[in-house]
Amino acid sequence: MLQAVFWDMDGTLIDSEPYWHESELRLAAAHGGYWDEDLAWQGSGTPVPQVARQMIERGTALTVEEISKGMVDYVAQQERLRMPWIPGVLDVLRSLADARIPSVLVTTSPRNLAQNLVAQAPEGVFAGYICGDDDVAKKPDPAPYLAAGKLLGIGADMMPYCVAVEDSMSGLRSAAASGATTVAQTGYMRADTSNGPQYASIRGYQGVTTETFERFVRERVIGASGTAGASGTAGASGTAGMSGAAGAASNPR
Repeated sequence: MLQAVFWDMDGTLIDSEPYWHESELRLAAAHGGYWDEDLAWQGSGTPVPQVARQMIERGTALTVEEISKGMVDYVAQQERLRMPWIPGVLDVLRSLADARIPSVLVTTSPRNLAQNLVAQAPEGVFAGYICGDDDVAKKPDPAPYLAAGKLLGIGADMMPYCVAVEDSMSGLRSAAASGATTVAQTGYMRADTSNGPQYASIRGYQGVTTETFERFVRERVIGASGTAGASGTAGASGTAGMSGAAGAASNPR
């Protein structure tokens, strides 16, 4: 029943927010601006140019393009040195690959960061990626997830049979609007997403396997009555209610 798993990158596959925040703090300090950890966390999950504009409003004397390039270059350098995989996620990716369930990376980060992550992942675990440089509308628009489905030959009517794992409210809205069975990863983002549109929430990947995602899809599509009922929207209640998922929290870039 499970057709594919779509993965956001920052805060979902990798704990990269510290790299992004350090890049912002360094740029602001070097160019006359004010920035702190709270402001950095407020920008998590938003496009880099938007963060750059906020930094300029607080005195950073660079252009949006200069800040964006500085941030991306710094993060790319750090990720080439060490990709900060979230504990357990590589086991989940291998589990999916062994079950012949394709994974696709869906990120607003630029192509070089997406390519670097795919290159450092175990061989064959990703079937492809959608990135911020692609000509599709950005999250929270559903376009990136619909494009990921199209990459695999999966149409909009089959999106409920796909799981999308996200950590930010923007990403959760994007995934849910695409019709995917949306799962919130709550372990690595400071923002409260408990009122988001996700079908289920997990905190970390301990105990999470292909069967966990299969169960989310089966219970959402078939439902307790045993009658197919996929509606094309994910998680009407916005809460998990999945007590059987190891590491799941019932109410939790």
